[in-house]
Amino acid sequence: MVGCGAMSQGWLRALNDTPELAENVQISGFVDLDPALARSRADASGWANAAAGSDLDAMLTDLRPDLVFDVVVPPARLTVVETALRHGCHVLSEKPMAETLDQAQRLIGLAADADRIHAVVQNRRWLSGIRRVRDLLASGVLGDLTAIHCDFFIGAHFGGFRDHMEHVLLLDMAIHTFDAARFLTGQDATAVYCRETNPAGSWYAHGAAADALFDMTGGVAMTYRGSWAAEGADTAWEASWRIIGTKGTLIWDGNDGFTAQVVDGDTGFLRPLRAVDVPPLTAPLNTGHAGVIADFVAAVRNGTTPLTPGTDNIKSLAMVIAAIESAQTGRRVTLPAL
Repeated sequence: MVGCGAMSQGWLRALNDTPELAENVQISGFVDLDPALARSRADASGWANAAAGSDLDAMLTDLRPDLVFDVVVPPARLTVVETALRHGCHVLSEKPMAETLDQAQRLIGLAADADRIHAVVQNRRWLSGIRRVRDLLASGVLGDLTAIHCDFFIGAHFGGFRDHMEHVLLLDMAIHTFDAARFLTGQDATAVYCRETNPAGSWYAHGAAADALFDMTGGVAMTYRGSWAAEGADTAWEASWRIIGTKGTLIWDGNDGFTAQVVDGDTGFLRPLRAVDVPPLTAPLNTGHAGVIADFVAAVRNGTTPLTPGTDNIKSLAMVIAAIESAQTGRRVTLPAL
């Protein structure tokens, strides 16, 4: 495990509390710029026999692990993933997978050359709510999708590096919603117009709020409204959603609240509507980080492709990069073909 800050605790809970991971994954080393923190995190999480230090290259040479869990801050990601792949390790990274598309494409190439998996944590794909919504949309009950609207408003007081990041909402958080929209619709973004602001009273240095309008490959219009400096009436961390099709609409609160209606007649100024149930999952689901890590481990063991490889995640990162470019230039930006 590389990067032993607060984020690593969620990974470690998933590893320790999920039976299939606890039985099949052994952590041999902890690496952090602060070796004392690496030692402390190893001991506190039940891995007292693991090595701890600050030199990733030396530790990989000594321990020769199968996997590297990359939980470092974004500016360190490129070097960490390059080093791990050079040592023949499969890598699961926190998001964003890179700071630029050029870096992301470099990592994709390095993973392919090394014949190793580089996947990215998009843990929202392993939540029961998003799986239930995806199943409903796939059933066709709403008809052809025409629009997807996402709202994210939370007054989040992190402290630490996020307070000083440029484009903090778009770069550090919005990718979850952008990736979820791709996962739900099966469509990729082709263009975006975005406005970014830092509201009065914001405790962030830059870009705590943004509004974006995306065009998607299948003709869906996607809107995103978000703020990390909005006090009161919080949405879910998964955002709140209105998804519109030619036959009806689904409203999802991002948690377990669903309202779906479809047209049930062809007369009247306002057509009659019929409520539609959002069916439960048909199989158990490892949720959140546990789901991502288990999927990654299974892919490594079975030689399959995980749900969030870098080759897919770069398309969600491209939405972030293009939104930032649009906000900076004030112009509509076309996304590259990836």
